[in-house]
Amino acid sequence: KSQEKPKDSGKVTITKTFDFAGEEVKVTKEVDSNSKEAKSFLKQQEKVQSAAPASLPTVSGVKRPSGMSSLLGKIGAKKQKMSTLEKSKLDWENFKEEEGIVEELAIHNRGKDGYIERKAFLERVDHRQFEIERDIRLSRMKP
Repeated sequence: KSQEKPKDSGKVTITKTFDFAGEEVKVTKEVDSNSKEAKSFLKQQEKVQSAAPASLPTVSGVKRPSGMSSLLGKIGAKKQKMSTLEKSKLDWENFKEEEGIVEELAIHNRGKDGYIERKAFLERVDHRQFEIERDIRLSRMKP
């Protein structure tokens, strides 16, 4: 389900498999080996590896499933499902990396080019214009 590949730079590559619309989707991400996510992933891998040698073959040399535990193991081995929003986010992140536009988007979203900043500016201008017109109307009413 998941694989771990230690790198020289202190990074851990985590690969998870999800089920999306009947297809198998693999998500790979690289995290610091000191991060909380990497540590929990490594502990999970150790548990999986320590559980594997415990199931030894029978006397005849053929490994036989042991009824209920085998059934529960198969049920627990199901892939996690991925929502449409998670899949869209994953596709967008992959597209940004492939096209090399991550830095360009970060620069563009900073500063005065952002949508929220533009809306706030237009609102301030509209309010200022209203005050000017109100002052003019009030000055004309008082002779």
